[in-house]
Order: sequence, then structure tokens, then C-alpha cells
Amino acid sequence: MLCQRVLTRSFPLARVAADALVLIFALVLVWGGAMLVLLAFKASPDTINGLSGYHTAYDYLAGLEPRDVTASTRLIAAIGGLIACLIFGYLAWRAVPRPYLVRTDLRLASDVRGSIDVNARVIERAAEIAVLDHPAIIAARARYETDRMALDLSVRRARELPETLREAQRRVRAALADHDLPQLPVDVTLTGFDRQQQRELS
Repeated sequence: MLCQRVLTRSFPLARVAADALVLIFALVLVWGGAMLVLLAFKASPDTINGLSGYHTAYDYLAGLEPRDVTASTRLIAAIGGLIACLIFGYLAWRAVPRPYLVRTDLRLASDVRGSIDVNARVIERAAEIAVLDHPAIIAARARYETDRMALDLSVRRARELPETLREAQRRVRAALADHDLPQLPVDVTLTGFDRQQQRELS
């Protein structure tokens, strides 16, 4: 059984932001560990506080009272929290890996003398040329995915659209047969139409 490689797509900026957050968190842990090591070696609490400012920050936060939090402070905190939520939420969503199968060449025959392989783009081009001969189709993009053929079409007019899509499927299958390629399921998707003919859809 042939195994197909799986790759992942990710947003470079999200990847950089995630790596930066991991680095900052790691540095904080290292800094905290260094303070614990100094305490273990009998360093004075004043020295530790001078290096880290932990006790000073704790005393300041613990001493805050309701009247210290003004309306302006709440507004700034709310806006800052909302902006941080939007930015980091967007980066987290884009950082989620999106796996996809790597396209491979189609092997038609193989023996001790070698093999006959057809490049994926050749198969796609044969399908695109076959459907572009149709007068109602203005653009086509095919993608060979090992066990199926995905075909995105832009049509000239919406009139007789179902018949046009069925004819595109038939033409792709005929092209595969003419080139002695294996028959594949053909998924046709309408991705656009001539803007000058938009009134036909109303």
C-alpha cells in the first residue's frame, strides 16, 4: 500500500508570535528559578527583591483599593484586553496547523526495466484543456489529488448551468480515457461567472 506524505500549512507571523511567547515564558521560568537558587544559597530577601521587584510589586497590588481604580483605568484595561484578545485570538487561529496531502506522480506501469510516471500537473492540464473547449466555460483550474480530481470552473453565463457542469465532468473523464489514464471521481465546483452576465442569476 502506498503511503502519501502529509504536510501542514501555517501562517508565518503566527508561528513567529507563538515562538516569541514560548521564549518569553521560558525566560520568566529561568529567571524565577535563578531567584530560588539564590534563596537556597542564603541570599537576603532584600537582594532578591532588588533583582526581581517581586515583593515591591506584590505590596503595591495588595494595597490597591476600589477608589484607586478609576473609570479611565477600567476603560484602558477593557480596550487593552479586547485588543489583546483579538490579536492573540487571530494569531492562535492562524497558528493551528492545516494538514494537506502532498501531490505525487501517477505511476502507470512498473517493471524491472523502470517505470512510467505521469506528473500531476500533466493530468491537471489535460482536464483543463478538455473543459476549456466548452463555449460556456471561461476559466478552469484542476487539481489531481491521487484518488479524485477537483475541478473549479468559471462560466460565461448562468443559463443551463447544471448541464454545463455535467458536460465538464464528462469531458474530463473522456480526456482521462483518451490519454489512457485511470478513471477518477471528478468533483466540479462553480467558482465564478462572467460579471457582465450577472443579471441572468437574478
